[in-house]
Amino acid sequence: MILFLPNDVLSYLYKMGRGFRFSVFLLIMSLPWSAYGQTSSSAQSKIKATQVTITEEIWGQYKGHEIQRFTFKNAKGMQVSVTNWGAYVTSILVPNKNAKFEDVILGYDTAKEYVDDCCFNGATVGRFANRIANGRFDIDEETIQLSVKSTGGNKGNHLHGGEKGFNKKLWRAQQVGNQVEMFYLSQDGEEGYPGNLSAKVVFSLDNNNGFKISYSATSDKITPVNLISHIYFNLTGNQKRDVEQHQLRIAANSIVEVKEGLLPTGQLVSVADTPFDLSSARTLYQSLTTANAQLKLAGGVDKTYGGFDHTWVFSRYDGKLRHQAQLHDPDSGRTLDVLTTQPGLHVYTGNFMNGSAKGKQGRLMKFRHGVALETQHFADSVNHPNFPSTLLHPGQTYEESTLYQFGVKE
Repeated sequence: MILFLPNDVLSYLYKMGRGFRFSVFLLIMSLPWSAYGQTSSSAQSKIKATQVTITEEIWGQYKGHEIQRFTFKNAKGMQVSVTNWGAYVTSILVPNKNAKFEDVILGYDTAKEYVDDCCFNGATVGRFANRIANGRFDIDEETIQLSVKSTGGNKGNHLHGGEKGFNKKLWRAQQVGNQVEMFYLSQDGEEGYPGNLSAKVVFSLDNNNGFKISYSATSDKITPVNLISHIYFNLTGNQKRDVEQHQLRIAANSIVEVKEGLLPTGQLVSVADTPFDLSSARTLYQSLTTANAQLKLAGGVDKTYGGFDHTWVFSRYDGKLRHQAQLHDPDSGRTLDVLTTQPGLHVYTGNFMNGSAKGKQGRLMKFRHGVALETQHFADSVNHPNFPSTLLHPGQTYEESTLYQFGVKE
């Protein structure tokens, strides 16, 4: 055995004499050197148990290119899967109050179904999520015209990045340490947007059942950016029933008022004494069965009341990661806390889900079988100077993050 000691220690031992050095040598030899330079088996097991693992598979093909799927698993057994097709989140498995693990988001079983997806089921949406009126806005006195919808309720307006937004693109993906990074280059003129936009989405899972999505982007021209993850949550697990008994709380005193077509009027209106007051937890059913003009504008299957398709404006917003909302299913006990750097939360209660789309394990996506909690900037921000700016300038970096923290409440 060779001992490595600092030079000043060796010098001191030499000065103290041979007898002293021999005593020190005997003391050193009596130490448990079997553990030197290695970790005990119990410590190794502990380290291994606390690691988040990521597995990668080839899940399908798109025009000759591989569709990858990455699956995270943490020390508590929570699993999250993501794919480089559209940077979708395809599953989130978390325990209920009885420690039973089930999937708590809507989606599909196969890569092909995600390629054909109509409803942004877990997709990364961009270059600009939500609506832009007439697909038109001005930058430096130049009018920009984006692609617009030709049919449906959003006819004539730009929605979720256009006809082929980021959800219809194959992203370049790689595992870096304990996270998965995905990249997409949106070229100048794509869907009418100015500038070559380099976008990046980073997915990560921690051992406290926190799933984080971070976005960043740069552009060589001024362009609007509003990246989101469009996940439909159903905390009952494996889509047992609708989400109307889910309780939702949002730290917001106002919403973005909308008009026909769900386009912002430019006004922020108080939630006081309205179904939108979620400062204290209320069931979705309580809110969505109240007569209200704003609810009615969301239309959908429920012709009587309508639904949520609105953005809540956080009372406290400074661009830092803050706790802003909680979703709770009393029956399963599952909770979802939403922490974000974004200024608002757009809530969509699946108002147009009518059972025509088939999801995982053949389950039909019925009315209100999912609720989307979309952390984002406000719709049509480019046409409302009083809204937080969504314009990204050359030399700047767009950066936003959202943490989905899962738990259980008895």
